[in-house]
Amino acid sequence: MTSAIAVEGLRKSFGPVRAVDGVSFEVEPGEVFALLGPNGAGKTTSIEVLEGFIQRDGGTVRVLGVDPGRRRDQRWLRTRIGVVLQELAVEPFFTVRQVLERNAGFYPAPRPVGEVIELVGLAEKADARVKTLSGGQQRRLDVGLGIVGRPDILFLDEPTTGLDPAARRTTWELIEGLSREGTTVVLSSHYMDEVEALAHNVVVLARGQVVATGPPASLGGRDRGRVTIRFSLPPSTPADALPVARTAGHGDEVEIETDDEVRVLAVVTTWALDRGIELRGLSVTRETLEDIYLGLTGADDGPPTGQP
Repeated sequence: MTSAIAVEGLRKSFGPVRAVDGVSFEVEPGEVFALLGPNGAGKTTSIEVLEGFIQRDGGTVRVLGVDPGRRRDQRWLRTRIGVVLQELAVEPFFTVRQVLERNAGFYPAPRPVGEVIELVGLAEKADARVKTLSGGQQRRLDVGLGIVGRPDILFLDEPTTGLDPAARRTTWELIEGLSREGTTVVLSSHYMDEVEALAHNVVVLARGQVVATGPPASLGGRDRGRVTIRFSLPPSTPADALPVARTAGHGDEVEIETDDEVRVLAVVTTWALDRGIELRGLSVTRETLEDIYLGLTGADDGPPTGQP
């Protein structure tokens, strides 16, 4: 086995609706892999096939070297994957520790429960009943249930929904730590800053098909697209004195859009240094990952249409 996950030509239909139509991708061991797409794009269906929860109609799928659709491999696979869904059914009258101890018993080499409680930031709630947890604390428990089995692959569906900024950052650090330890993480998230911070590679689905794949920094040609250079001039320096034309801005504010940022930056900064002019707030920004994502998917949140 060289890939943690290998998918080739995956197809799945529900009646006349082709939810997944020829999807292919690979995920390397220890990689944080983001599978993105609007509602109805086939993202959830693809993940459920990988987890062995639904059967595919066509294509080949290998997860940890086995076919998740083959019944005789599913029991083995269940002990080696962790799943964090958007909502997990957890007994409300159990304590945090009891829930984690029960789930730890399903795995051959679980992570110590005390360690899990510390990792997800629930040390002060270890003996609290689940029903008393806040929404964010419940989400931390969901993540704890996903990692307690020390999985080789962890599936995370919107793992930081409902978390405050501090808890969100802690969860990011946990995911990064798991990746460094060799755990493969399959992430589904609508937070593009989360994807950009965590994912090594991304696949974007739209209408059941792959529309882009690659690292977040270069997805959809993002690394080759236009940039916007922004800065403010001193009041004594008019914008028409610039060596290049500004494309936007008012008064002292300057915006220059270009696809040749190195040359333009060199011209502008050399001009400013030669004249002792301060370029306040100088910044260079590319299209955001969210811009690229919306452009690729058309911001389409509708379900896929039926296909023959």
